[in-house]
Amino acid sequence: MSKQTFHGDKKVGTSLFVHMERWLVEKYTPLIPPWLETYHLTLLTLIWSTAIILFSYLAKTNIHWLWAVSIMIVLQYLSDLFDGAVGRYRKTGLIKWGYYMDHFLDYIFLCSILIGYSFLVDDHYKYLLFFTLTVLGAFMVNSFLMFGVTNEFKITYLKIGPTEVRLLFIVINTLLVIFGKTNMGG
Repeated sequence: MSKQTFHGDKKVGTSLFVHMERWLVEKYTPLIPPWLETYHLTLLTLIWSTAIILFSYLAKTNIHWLWAVSIMIVLQYLSDLFDGAVGRYRKTGLIKWGYYMDHFLDYIFLCSILIGYSFLVDDHYKYLLFFTLTVLGAFMVNSFLMFGVTNEFKITYLKIGPTEVRLLFIVINTLLVIFGKTNMGG
């Protein structure tokens, strides 16, 4: 029985913003300070997720806190974009740890956003957030199971991946700030 090489750090498929992301990684990875390691960038998701829950809670009384939530989404995007890139650029290893922790924390991050929205909707609409978590979680589980079977890691479907989903959340936040949450039952 031959042992396959782990390919969890090599994604297949492309998203709408793949060219922009590759350009950002190529241009800015060498500029990341040496004291900022790949695992620091990965673990920053815990801070961004906690802040999202806090700012979303504050948005119950002042919807403009959703701007801070959107900033946390951008910061998580950047730390997530560069965590693996820094490891590959510096050849610091942590490939399997990075694969596991990065994607586990991506799920935590998704949960934090949906927990945040749960502060803004009436109870009888919260099932929609659970449904959203179920669907997006199913895409994540599918990616991991397919990777186990094919050793190809695909996280984009129909050119939609994590970056596009993050952008969708930022658009939702922007619409909520501009138009209010009157149609959300809150």
